[in-house]
Amino acid sequence: MSELRQRPGPRSSSSKSEGSPSSKTRKEKRSNDDSGISLLDIIRVLVALVVASCGLSYYMTSSESLLWGYRPWFTRLPVLMRYLRGPLYLTPDQLSLYNGTDPSLPIYLAVNGSIFDVSANPMMYGPGGSYNFFTGRDATRAFVTGCFQEDLTPDLDGVEEMYIPVDDEEDAKLSGRERKIRRERETREARAMVRAQVQHWENFFRNHKKYFEVGKVVGVPPKAAGEGKRELCEAAKRNRPKRKAD
Repeated sequence: MSELRQRPGPRSSSSKSEGSPSSKTRKEKRSNDDSGISLLDIIRVLVALVVASCGLSYYMTSSESLLWGYRPWFTRLPVLMRYLRGPLYLTPDQLSLYNGTDPSLPIYLAVNGSIFDVSANPMMYGPGGSYNFFTGRDATRAFVTGCFQEDLTPDLDGVEEMYIPVDDEEDAKLSGRERKIRRERETREARAMVRAQVQHWENFFRNHKKYFEVGKVVGVPPKAAGEGKRELCEAAKRNRPKRKAD
């Protein structure tokens, strides 16, 4: 009888459940959830950083841009509409209509066969503007030579002469063969300089924040037989470099 009285009774279900492995697992899981960083917290931090960056960009940049001056092409409605419609192909006669005289048409100019919309700056390229003579045509040669009256044409033939030093007729140090080799080398270098200048102006209009490319000039008539090279304008002749003494 005494042994029966001293025998411990069965444990309660509550005390058993507290010491069970499943109970410990649940406690550890709750502890980890409380101390860890959730995906939602990370998203909140990233959103806050983006909003703060946009706010600083808007108040610190002169253009009040939310992206620190970066403006993707697809955020500009005219560029997006032109992209959706596809490139525009105009003959020289068709291009001449886009010179600003017709208010219902945009203002176009072309450089090296690429057409650019400059309608965003009518004070400069519109009627009466200081550069209106560039519009409605491809005036690549004038961009290189700076002769805005004589060279409003895409013809670059012979324009490399403006970068070739003027020959000194009194220089008898070189033989005829050496002069020829020097001339060929200087011509190659001059043509490379012309290409670089043309590329500069193409990039200027293509990467400008207000202007954008719309298409290409097509159907340019070939030069007449026997027409030859176009003579350099007077300003380009005067600015030709002088040959330095060897």
